[in-house]
Amino acid sequence: MPTLHVCPLSRLHDTISAINPSHVVSLMGVGTTVERPVSIAPDRHLFIGVSDIVEPLEGHVLAEPEHMEKLLAFIRAWDRTSPLLFHCWAGISRSTAAAYITACALAPERDEPELALALRQAAPAATPNARFVALADDLLGRQGRMVEAIRAIGRGTEAMEGTPFMLQLNRG
Repeated sequence: MPTLHVCPLSRLHDTISAINPSHVVSLMGVGTTVERPVSIAPDRHLFIGVSDIVEPLEGHVLAEPEHMEKLLAFIRAWDRTSPLLFHCWAGISRSTAAAYITACALAPERDEPELALALRQAAPAATPNARFVALADDLLGRQGRMVEAIRAIGRGTEAMEGTPFMLQLNRG
């Protein structure tokens, strides 16, 4: 069964050792160096350089539609035979948004609130980046349902760093 995993940067290598993913998505600020894990082929590592912000801020990179298009193209190419791992600095906002977006895109039989609730249950600290979710909602033609579902689960519990977690792509 295909699984999505999320972790903070500090737990990247431990998580890779534990779950043996075939693909990794790094969502970090521009200029941050993330060494590609040796077990991950270059074409199976996506780096998206964006800041964890929801509106323009000088000196930072705001997520734009092309960032989410790149994410969607990458996850659609994933063969789903091994886990897919997302990470950002803290494992709370950018990476949880990317995992939610992936679940919405690849498991269309599951509705947005069901997936948002599954995310909340798996990761109490998850606070998905609202800009990522809104951009993907538009690209996926979800008519605001993704945005509303994430709004409905509210902000996650306060945490400096998220705990690695798994999200099932399919019901089960």
